[in-house]
Amino acid sequence: MRLLVCSVSLLVCAAVASSQTTRPRARDLGVPFEGTPGPLNAITDVTGLEVGFSTLIAGEGKLQVGKGPVRTGVTAILPRGKTNGDPVMAGWFSLNGNGEMTGTTWVEESGFLEGGVFITNTHSVGTVRDAAIEWTVTKGATPQPWSLPVVAETWDGTLNDINGFHVKPAHVFAAIDGARGGAVAEGNVGGGTGMICYQFKCGTGTSSRRVSVNDATYTVGVLVQANHGLRSQLLVAGAPVGAEIPLPSSRRGPADELGSIIIVVATDAPLLPHQLQRIARRASLGLARTGATSGNGSGDIFIAFSTGNPGAASAQRTVQLQMLPNEGMNGLFNATVYATEEAIVNALVAAETMAGADGRAIDALPHDRLRAVLKQYGRLAR
Repeated sequence: MRLLVCSVSLLVCAAVASSQTTRPRARDLGVPFEGTPGPLNAITDVTGLEVGFSTLIAGEGKLQVGKGPVRTGVTAILPRGKTNGDPVMAGWFSLNGNGEMTGTTWVEESGFLEGGVFITNTHSVGTVRDAAIEWTVTKGATPQPWSLPVVAETWDGTLNDINGFHVKPAHVFAAIDGARGGAVAEGNVGGGTGMICYQFKCGTGTSSRRVSVNDATYTVGVLVQANHGLRSQLLVAGAPVGAEIPLPSSRRGPADELGSIIIVVATDAPLLPHQLQRIARRASLGLARTGATSGNGSGDIFIAFSTGNPGAASAQRTVQLQMLPNEGMNGLFNATVYATEEAIVNALVAAETMAGADGRAIDALPHDRLRAVLKQYGRLAR
């Protein structure tokens, strides 16, 4: 069995999705969104932030535990890049906790995110956590004698041999070492490789917004790993796309929502941890704008961090901090909501039909039908 490993911010594995770099995004299809995006419309519009992927795709046909098919990976989000160990202030929020995000008790206690945020499949959290520690120890990048990485997950067992434990430390190292700024691949990449949302093929998506507060301009960037929702729930720009493109009668789906979504919000606005908790909670509203209701079986866990106030974690001195007043946060709240909504739709639009375990195939959202529904409901931008 051959595992394909991609570890750069633009997908380079032709066998994964040779059209990835030319595949349209939601705005290209005429989906209207609110707010002004950054130049890349990606989480990497936050200066200094890097994203890397390892994408594992191998095998086909009947599921054989330990042998495949493999449809999984790792996503690494590094707030200040891999060469800068300066912690960032952070806050997190669990909308529904049928999921995992390690390291969050220390984030809540300390107010800092020390290192990156990693996303993978449910049964690879431990491997990714341990490998992230090994990488930091090897590079001498630990700010203290211990490390408590933030690793989150969603379940890809419909398409992936999730009990085969195919994610290895080398894949985590590759995601970190290959992390870059610039454009970010979407859809069937990294931890999102085998994910499904609204019963369409889904995965990784990103977006950003620029916000003016008083005399300053700030960026809010979002990256999601989307694996949630029933087809009937899906809304795009307010149009009932899921109801208009129902599941085929030959394909039965679950009666209840069982999926999950991880949302990572980054900003360069100078915010303190309690304010970042408020930002993380607003991601819920962006999720809701796409139709999700966060069911009992869903793991909907969000983290927000700020690259402002560099050096704030110094243990050697008293530091002076900047913070936006609470009265200045409404624009950041709006930006979080709008960027979260667009990141989810981008994940849907970028994903391509994928076959996996036992030959099961999950169809991509058809772009022509999406445009037709938006036009029908007067929501097509062009």
